[in-house]
Amino acid sequence: MQLEIITKEDLKQLKTEMLAEIRQLIKPEDRQSKQWLKSAEVRKLLNISPGTLQNLRINGTLRFTKIGGMMYYKLEDITRLLEGGQP
Repeated sequence: MQLEIITKEDLKQLKTEMLAEIRQLIKPEDRQSKQWLKSAEVRKLLNISPGTLQNLRINGTLRFTKIGGMMYYKLEDITRLLEGGQP
């Protein structure tokens, strides 16, 4: 039987790795709890370019709300769009 010594540094590394994995697991849930998404978040979620997002706005496929200079999209509308329904 071979013994392996665990140091405090090993435990700190384990803690860091576990926290990173927990954050990754929690992240998708945070997105689901958000009601409104910014343009960059929508583009990342749908994997589309800024021009494609603009076309979705222009042709009425994806509704949005503009506050100041920022555009916001309802997560509910994006989900409907992905499922093939109209927002």
